[in-house]
Amino acid sequence: MGTEQDPAPLYPADRLGKAAAATRDAGFSALLLTPGSDLRYVTGYDAHQQERLTCLVVPAEQPPFLVVPRLELPAALASPAGDIGLDITAWEETDDPYALVARRLGPVTSVGLADRMWALMTLRLRAALPAARQGLASEALRGLRIRKTPAEVAALREAGEAIDRVHARLPGWLRPGRTELEVAADIADAIVAEGHARADFTIVASGPNAASPHHGASGRVLTAGDAVVVDIGGTMPSGYCSDCTRTYVIGAPPPDFAAYYQVLKDAQEAACAAVRPGISAEAVDAAAREPITEAGYGDHFIHRTGHGIGLECHEDPYIVAGNAEPLQQGMAFSIEPGIYPGAHGARIEDIVICGEHGCDRLNNGTRELVVVGA
Repeated sequence: MGTEQDPAPLYPADRLGKAAAATRDAGFSALLLTPGSDLRYVTGYDAHQQERLTCLVVPAEQPPFLVVPRLELPAALASPAGDIGLDITAWEETDDPYALVARRLGPVTSVGLADRMWALMTLRLRAALPAARQGLASEALRGLRIRKTPAEVAALREAGEAIDRVHARLPGWLRPGRTELEVAADIADAIVAEGHARADFTIVASGPNAASPHHGASGRVLTAGDAVVVDIGGTMPSGYCSDCTRTYVIGAPPPDFAAYYQVLKDAQEAACAAVRPGISAEAVDAAAREPITEAGYGDHFIHRTGHGIGLECHEDPYIVAGNAEPLQQGMAFSIEPGIYPGAHGARIEDIVICGEHGCDRLNNGTRELVVVGA
């Protein structure tokens, strides 16, 4: 049992048993998990994605095993997967690892494949297991991954605090004459310096680029009067992700910008206030959308209100119209309404946890419009 002196592990050994039970409940004979978030979630092993097959096999009724290339065996043994009693089998360069998986697994009628599995591996596993129906592993693992454990919440909180520290440094980099790409490079360096293992994205969208939610960064030169949407995130050494958006303005804001920014801020606050166990995901989306629509900007809010986050930056649950799924305690997701009139735009994004009594924000930098010197 975890205590303050002996905290619960982020990747507990009982995940394998829970994954096997979920496999049975989903009607699969086995799960086949290649490198990616599913494999890391179940074992803690952050396996290298490559053309050589690494595959965790989780049968519904037999002990699990991990097949790895011989040259990856030391890394697998050094990972948390090496400490949980998992059978790890190495294959040589001249072996057929797909035949090895099929032989060890035996006759099966259905397999759940990692959702992000490469087509190369999907097709070769189909050939090796021709009698097995292929489905998505998320049909089994979604119910486990969608509710975060206290250890996962702590990892996401650490990620949120790290990205907040990067946003706190932004005003020093937003100066007229600099390009979006130059600012993005500073941000990427800071994401790593503030504790991430890597920077995953650095959106720096200035002026009319701010009206494109996934603009990225370009050679556009920042000028006085620009609104600048900065959406940034990375992956921590734990494997858990950060994602936070703030909007800045260089000098005096564009005409009407301050007015709709306040609408946006109110909408983001309303959506966060709506979060609680039992409310539907689409009701939270509606809570963000209603004040924006009432203010006349509904046509300029062109994306969902949020996405789940964990070992992937985008995962279940999705906070969007049409998703009637009730929120549950432990779900982690973004609340990120945006308004994009065309000449400029704005977005505010926090990662939140659905807590026992409401919303627990993991990002706590200012949500006020930050004006930096022209």
